[in-house]
Amino acid sequence: MAMMRLRREDPRVVGSFRIHRRLGQGGMGVVYLGSDRRGQRVALKVIRPDLAEDQEFRSRFAREVSAARRIRGGCTARLVAADLDADRPWFATQYVPGPSLHDKVAEDGPLSAAEVASVGAALSEGLLAVHEAGVVHRDLKPSNILLSPKGPRIIDFGIAWATGASTLTHVGTAVGSPGFLAPEQVRGAAVTPSTDVFALGATLAYAATADSPFGHGSSEVMLYRVVHEEAQLYGVPDALAPLVRACLAKDPEERPSTLQLSMRLKEIAAREGQGLTDGRPPAQRERTRQEAQTGRVPERTARMPQRTERTERAERPDRTGSTQGRTGGGPDSRAQGPRGSASRTGGGGRPPRPRDGVRTGSRTGGRQGSRPGARTTSGGRGGRRPANPRLLRQRLIVFVVVTLIVALGIAAAQQL
Repeated sequence: MAMMRLRREDPRVVGSFRIHRRLGQGGMGVVYLGSDRRGQRVALKVIRPDLAEDQEFRSRFAREVSAARRIRGGCTARLVAADLDADRPWFATQYVPGPSLHDKVAEDGPLSAAEVASVGAALSEGLLAVHEAGVVHRDLKPSNILLSPKGPRIIDFGIAWATGASTLTHVGTAVGSPGFLAPEQVRGAAVTPSTDVFALGATLAYAATADSPFGHGSSEVMLYRVVHEEAQLYGVPDALAPLVRACLAKDPEERPSTLQLSMRLKEIAAREGQGLTDGRPPAQRERTRQEAQTGRVPERTARMPQRTERTERAERPDRTGSTQGRTGGGPDSRAQGPRGSASRTGGGGRPPRPRDGVRTGSRTGGRQGSRPGARTTSGGRGGRRPANPRLLRQRLIVFVVVTLIVALGIAAAQQL
């Protein structure tokens, strides 16, 4: 996380914490890097003076901080301390080293499918703990996710709201980023855990594409797209696209739960990490999924063993002739059929050399027990017998000599 030097107006001490650097500034106040007497580092957020004078804001902020204290889980920045009665209310959370997801993607580009799924699975578990505490984050976005050495951490719970609270805010206290706000937040409806699921879907799309799924523009344009237009998921890996699209459903009831998200993303992360991605076209994957749901066996699969059996039957050598010759079966294998047939089946004798480029033997193989139409070769296998190299060389020499003689004859006729 980038750090900036303190300004003249910045405090040097807040509560029992000493202030060292600026970490950032948001709509509600400034975040500082501080430390206590034991040297423990914290991220300390001090509320803006104009908001501190609003008693309604103070009351709501107190309820939110009380709810944040109940959050348990390793995927969040733990609340360390808070002073709600100070001239400028503040709260301190555990300092998490590492860049934000926004900065990571901006500097290094989109994450791989396995990385996105792994980050998403950890965030889903963190949100599950948040929702079990009766809190909705309502401002989940790439800049509020820190990638620590121990995994991603969700920060900025000072603006989280209780489950079921209205999203309507006092003038100047509105928070959230267009493009990551859920449609119900834009309409002013009650927030639920599904609100955070929508924001998580937009965050995963950003991590996979380095862009917002609702494009760019003014706040009004972005909010309109969130409510009325479908998210653009070009560039999101096929393994993640269906799940991300489900998270971005306009109706909160159609979005998956955080528990379902966590389980599904873990499966995707494991499969992508092992290189087991299904590379089939989407239409074929969808057809396979429907067949698995209905229990129907596709007709092409049912016919496959029959075709294979016919192929093997056509290529299988004759039991009485070729098979015995290939396996050296019996002392009287040479006596079966004419000499050409015995030689062809490999019954122990040396196969005769082809004469005048004509293949020895017939298509039907040995006379005893041979099936019509089955070809046999010197190895007892199906297919054509390879040509004699010596015969090919002789033909090539004759062809070259004849060509030269004809050419010389033509040249001599032209001179005359």
